[in-house]
Amino acid sequence: MKSYEVNFDGLVGPTHNYGGLSYGNVASQSNSQQGSSPREAARQGLAKMKALADMGFKQGVLAPQERPDVAALRRLGFSGSDAEVIQRAAKDAMPLLVASCSASSMWVANAATVSPSADTVDGRVHFTAANLNCKYHRSIEHPTTSRVLGAMFNNEKHFAHHAALPAVAQFGDEGAANHTRFCRAYGDPGVEFFVYGRSAFDSRYPAPQKYPARQTLEASQAVARLHGLSDGGVVYAQQNPAVIDQGVFHNDVISVGNGEVLFYHEDAFLETDAVLGQLRAKLANKGGHFQAICVPRAAVAVEDAVRSYLFNSQLLSRDDGSMLLVVPEECRNNERVWAYLGQLTSQGGPVREVKVFDLKQSMQNGGGPACLRLRVALKESELAAVNQGVIMTAPLYDTLVQWVDKHYRDRLGEADLADPQLLVECRTALDELTQILKLGSVYPFQRQP
Repeated sequence: MKSYEVNFDGLVGPTHNYGGLSYGNVASQSNSQQGSSPREAARQGLAKMKALADMGFKQGVLAPQERPDVAALRRLGFSGSDAEVIQRAAKDAMPLLVASCSASSMWVANAATVSPSADTVDGRVHFTAANLNCKYHRSIEHPTTSRVLGAMFNNEKHFAHHAALPAVAQFGDEGAANHTRFCRAYGDPGVEFFVYGRSAFDSRYPAPQKYPARQTLEASQAVARLHGLSDGGVVYAQQNPAVIDQGVFHNDVISVGNGEVLFYHEDAFLETDAVLGQLRAKLANKGGHFQAICVPRAAVAVEDAVRSYLFNSQLLSRDDGSMLLVVPEECRNNERVWAYLGQLTSQGGPVREVKVFDLKQSMQNGGGPACLRLRVALKESELAAVNQGVIMTAPLYDTLVQWVDKHYRDRLGEADLADPQLLVECRTALDELTQILKLGSVYPFQRQP
C-alpha cells in the first residue's frame, strides 16, 4: 500500500496582526504594532499550498480560529453583549484584547503532535492537541483545534484523538514544532524524535536563562505514552539552552528532518554525538539508514539562522529519492545563508533543490514555511478516510482565494481590533468556510444554543 506525508497548512485568519505577543520570538517582538495585511497573508499561504500541490505533493488545509475570542474575555471578567465585551476590553485592558485577537493558530506546526499508524500500538494515527501553555494567546487555541482536527480526521477505525495535556508549566507542549519522525518510507515503522527545552521535575538538566523553554521532557514523554510508542521507536534530545536564549524558541527554528535525513545546525542540541548515535542505531533497527547534515556555525551563525529561518523550512521527498528544501525569501536575502544553500545543493547529497516562497506576512510575526504546516504521514486507505473537503485541489484553491478576497481586510492595525464589526466579519467568513471545507459546526459561535 502506498503511503504519503501530507502537509496540512494553516489558513491565515481574518485578524492576522502584529501584536508582539511571543516573548522569545525575535521577529514577533521586533515587528510589534506594525500594520498587517490579513488578505495578503492568507494569499501568500494559499500560494504556497497550491504550488506544492501542483508539484505533486499531498497538501491539505487547516482552518483558522474564531477571533476575537469573546468567550476568553468573558472568563476574564468582561461582560455585556459581544460588542460591549470588545469595547470594554479595548478601554480597560488593550493587551488582553490583542491577545484574544491573535491569528497565531495559522502556525499549525504547534497545533498537535501526530504519530503515524506504523508507529502506534493500536495501528491508528494518533493526534494530541498541544496545550501551548507558555503563551496565553496560544493557550486558548486547543479546544477549537481539537474540534477541527476531529472534523478532518473523523474515522475511529483509522484515527485516535487525545485532549491536550494538563495546562500547567510542567507539561508545556508546543506540538510538532518540537517533533520529527525518521523512516525509510512514510508507511514503514519509524523513529520519533522529541526535542525538549527543559525538564520540569529534574533539576539536573540545564535550562535557558533569558527566554522560556516552551517544551518539557515530561510533556514529550506523556505524548509518546498516549500514542502507544515503543521505546525502540523514540529518541529524546535536549535543545541547546544557549540557542533558546538566542531566539530559537522551537526546535524547528534550528533543525528539520524528513525520511532518513536530519538537517541541523551545529549548535542545535546538547550531547549531539549521543543523540545522533541513538537515531542512527534505532533507525537501523527499523531498516533505515540515518543521514545527518550538519550546518557549521562557521558557515551560518545562529543569528543568521534565526533571521532567515533557514531551518524553519520544509524538507520534502521527491519520487526520485532526492529532496526539495522549501525556504522563505529571507534565506535568499541573507548572503551567508544563500551561499551555504548553493553549496548544499551542489554537493550531490540528498538535498538537490531549494525553492523560495514569499511569506513575509507570516515571517514578520515569527513563522516560516515549517511553522505553517502540520505533517501527517498516511497510508492510502487512511488518506481516503480523511475529510476530502480539506484536501487542496485547483478548484478549492480558487474558491479559497475568492473567499479571502470577499471577507478579509487589506489592512489591520491595533486600533481596528476594537471594532466590534471585525468579530461579525470573522464569524461570517468562518461560517462560510466550514461549508467550503465540510467541517460542520466546529466554532463556538456555531455551537451556541
